[in-house]
Amino acid sequence: MFICPLPVTKRDKVLLGHGSGGKLSAELLRDVFLPAFSNPALCRMDDQAIMEAAGARLAFTTDSYVVKPLFFPGGDIGSLAVHGTINDLAVGGADPLCLSAAFILEEGLPMETLRSVAQSMGAAAERAGIPIVTGDTKVVDKGSGDGLFINTTGIGIVRAGISLSANQARPGDCVLLSGYIGDHGIAILAQREGLEFETRIESDSAALHGLIGAMLAASPAGAIRCMRDPTRGGLSSTLNEIAAQSAVGIALQESAIPIREEVRGACEMLGLDPLYVANEGKVVAIVDPAAADAVLAAMRAHPLGAEARIVGAVTDRNPGLVTMRTALGTTRIVDMLAGDQLPRIC
Repeated sequence: MFICPLPVTKRDKVLLGHGSGGKLSAELLRDVFLPAFSNPALCRMDDQAIMEAAGARLAFTTDSYVVKPLFFPGGDIGSLAVHGTINDLAVGGADPLCLSAAFILEEGLPMETLRSVAQSMGAAAERAGIPIVTGDTKVVDKGSGDGLFINTTGIGIVRAGISLSANQARPGDCVLLSGYIGDHGIAILAQREGLEFETRIESDSAALHGLIGAMLAASPAGAIRCMRDPTRGGLSSTLNEIAAQSAVGIALQESAIPIREEVRGACEMLGLDPLYVANEGKVVAIVDPAAADAVLAAMRAHPLGAEARIVGAVTDRNPGLVTMRTALGTTRIVDMLAGDQLPRIC
């Protein structure tokens, strides 16, 4: 007798996969947090909340960083926290104003480690022109915190005429990607596991507000429907979220998606799919086809968008589904990440 197993939809314990940015994360939001906190700003399910206050449109976001190791090629937990929070504001069309920083420290953390992280964090904020203006510190017992966790919160102002959300994609729109994917996740994994490659792979961690400002300046009002930075869960999970929220299909072209050969080789060796590997310095934009060339040119003129490409299109076929035309000429479904390929990467 054969029994067809049904998907497990109820879990009585938190799993690592609940932090993946994929299906389990979506389940956690749907079953726990949205019922508890439901309100119009939250239910937009964007990377930031947009709220009216004293005649201004404020963008507000918060994020926690638990990366392991704390230092990695191309950055560290401090610079990553600054960049990630700035980017969550910027993809909502906001000009970031300021950040907060809260530290959870484990007893026994070397003071020099904390000092290095703080200095790096301050330098990243200064380079971006976004000050850290308030914060908090807590210390937990040895064995309870794995060294250092950081929470950052950011506030920004959304300019008049800008309205971006993942529910605004329309059939015919173009999918633009600012550059190579997978660098951050593979850099973290290589450092964590002591892997060596012929070419050094570095995280792409960067503050994207300058690039995004150039994109918005190059497009008419409303031409950019939405933007996301494909962090946890990678490009795949980000596009699946947009497809679901806009009730559209998204069709990718594998040959158009830029992946470094070193990252591709590492993924093949480790059995990973680059579409699901995290990025920390890339932006995905859904753009009106009439404005796509102008936005693409603006991206390529910026250092952080030099390798920008049009990688796919929004379609009215297969609503809620992301598909990809492969290099072999076949089409495959690009589903949302089910588990957690690489835990503790952001």
